[in-house]
Amino acid sequence: MTAETHAQIASFIWGICNLLRGPYKRNEYRKVILPLTVLRRFDCILAPTRAAVLKKHADLKGKGDNIVRHSLTRVTGVPFYNLSKFTLGKPAEKSGLNGLLDDPGQLDQNLNRYIGAFSPNVRAIIERFKFSEEISTLSQKNLLYLVVKQFAAIDLSPERVDNMQMGYVFEELIRIGAEQSNEEAGEHFTPREVIKLMVNLLLSPEKDLARSHVVKTIYDPACGTGGMLSVAEQYIRDLNSHAQPKLFGQDWNDEAWAVCKSDMLIKGEDADNVVLGDTFTQDGFTRAPDGKRWAFDYMLANPPFGVEWKQQQKAIENERDTFGFDGRFGAGTPRVNDGALLFLQHMLSKMRPPKDGGSRIAIVFNGSPLFTGDAGSGESEIRRWIIENDWLEAVVALPEQLFYNTGISTYLWVLTNRKEKHRKGQVQLIDARAFWVQMEKSLGNKRRRIGDPADKEKDPDHIGDIARIYHDFRDGESRAFTEEDAVTHKPVKRKRVVSKVFDNEEFGYRKITVERPLRLNFQASAERIARLDNESAFRNLATSARKASAAREEEIEAGRQRQQEIKAFLGTLGGKLCKDRETFLSGIKTAGKKIGLRLSGPELKAVLSALSECDETAEICRDAKGNPEPDAELRDTETVPLKEDVETYFKREVLPHVPDAWIDHAKTKVGYEIPLNRHFYRYEPPRPLAVIEADIKRLEGEIVALLKEVTA
Repeated sequence: MTAETHAQIASFIWGICNLLRGPYKRNEYRKVILPLTVLRRFDCILAPTRAAVLKKHADLKGKGDNIVRHSLTRVTGVPFYNLSKFTLGKPAEKSGLNGLLDDPGQLDQNLNRYIGAFSPNVRAIIERFKFSEEISTLSQKNLLYLVVKQFAAIDLSPERVDNMQMGYVFEELIRIGAEQSNEEAGEHFTPREVIKLMVNLLLSPEKDLARSHVVKTIYDPACGTGGMLSVAEQYIRDLNSHAQPKLFGQDWNDEAWAVCKSDMLIKGEDADNVVLGDTFTQDGFTRAPDGKRWAFDYMLANPPFGVEWKQQQKAIENERDTFGFDGRFGAGTPRVNDGALLFLQHMLSKMRPPKDGGSRIAIVFNGSPLFTGDAGSGESEIRRWIIENDWLEAVVALPEQLFYNTGISTYLWVLTNRKEKHRKGQVQLIDARAFWVQMEKSLGNKRRRIGDPADKEKDPDHIGDIARIYHDFRDGESRAFTEEDAVTHKPVKRKRVVSKVFDNEEFGYRKITVERPLRLNFQASAERIARLDNESAFRNLATSARKASAAREEEIEAGRQRQQEIKAFLGTLGGKLCKDRETFLSGIKTAGKKIGLRLSGPELKAVLSALSECDETAEICRDAKGNPEPDAELRDTETVPLKEDVETYFKREVLPHVPDAWIDHAKTKVGYEIPLNRHFYRYEPPRPLAVIEADIKRLEGEIVALLKEVTA
């Protein structure tokens, strides 16, 4: 069966949606089409063994569930069965079965009974589809019989459509359904060309995939409808028909999980490897059957962009604090409004040790994980952990407007704990933002696609070219692109650098805190003495913690008198300006001693604060050890590349401008960021003034001509 035939079957099935118009919106068609396709396929698979299963079940009366399940699946030859006496298609003669269409008046009830008679694994899938609700809706709208009749007429038996071919058909239905519901497709569906590029970059360096009967495990922690797993599996099978890819996935969206699990069952995969649940709080792959931690050969994911993890915060932070690096989140946690880097840490925790073959990971992010978070923040610490362990292999900037539900910039990260020798200690950045062709028809926010001749013959081979750039691993590699001139709007050919290679340390930096000395002048003027009322320590003199009572009033009154006493004392000091704190402080103490007034620590602090002002010409304020005190208002920070000596940078960039500055080394933090856009920034010099002037005159002439046409 050709790919065209797969598309024809899928198109025919999707054509049944014409019956649904009216009661259903376009983005709701999949709620009917996908579960009925699953039911029809399973019905066709089980048809030859239905009678034998019913007979065997009768013989097993009184046996335990596990014995029944094991015995019946041995009869069917597949990991599911049905104990109903109904069949979706036409029943075979003398089979003792009844066709669901034979009793139109009871079709809704009989169809629900038929579904309820499936083995628990299939029932769970249909329940997550919430198909019973659709049966009720179809029945109320008098459409149930017509729709079921159409599906009953389709032959999806293994003799006509084998498991792999049926997988293609089902995936085509998923794709069409995602495009029909493009406003929510991005939640569970990644564009096929993006997945194909991910798989190419992930698997193309692998030399052992052609080995006979090689077994490889592939995992997606946010698998959605399973598109990434399917494309990765097909890549391996196309390379080696005897290979044995094993697929694993988890998702917490009921419908997406049901679709993915159905796809696995349809293709004859182990559908129990697709787990329903929250990956963060209900990790479905903690311990493998042998008791060891789960680890996978390859991992892919397109986690949701910018989704907060507040619901899981308690569990995640508890794992971080309790297990550290023995858990999944030891490197730190990002801000609560974006959990993308949590998915990456989760995947990194499931890498095989290099001695056991290691692992490779590909994940799609928006721009946030590249640079969000200052030095010492959760995001920066996660990037630091990844880069210092030499796991980041490449970052690819993808074209904008590729995804169904967002037009923002996206980036593909490739990571591994077994880099090839020539890649060790380095990261490749690839600018693939110009590798796109315009969509013939927009699908939500998706207006572009990465060119792929295998999909559309006329397309340029963008996927192949990006893969070659990645494989060549050359710093400064360039390509020529036809771009629209921003002013003339005419196509121009420009050469652009598309690949740069950096040492790991080039993404790191030290954030140093630059301090400058505190310089204050002091004056006991009436204006500054009045500022005492703004000092909390001074105001608190006329307060009391006692409950309403005579004693409370006495305390408050005594405090007011103390305030007046202090103000009166300061008024006797004169208004002379003093530019040395020690001299001014000594004068206050001496004057107070003469009249028997001693200021407490909080009182003295309040007085110094109220009577002082910053003054660059004043003497430096020093602590008890004679060290300069820093001025918080003048405090600044500098970012020093990790490969550069801090003192050398400080002497060159800071001291010539502020000679009295120093570094507070206790506050120095190491940070990591990946400023991909900055590295590929292209300066475009402004056009000559004469050219701009000529353009303005030309436009003025066009405006005058248009006005003449209007007023003629």
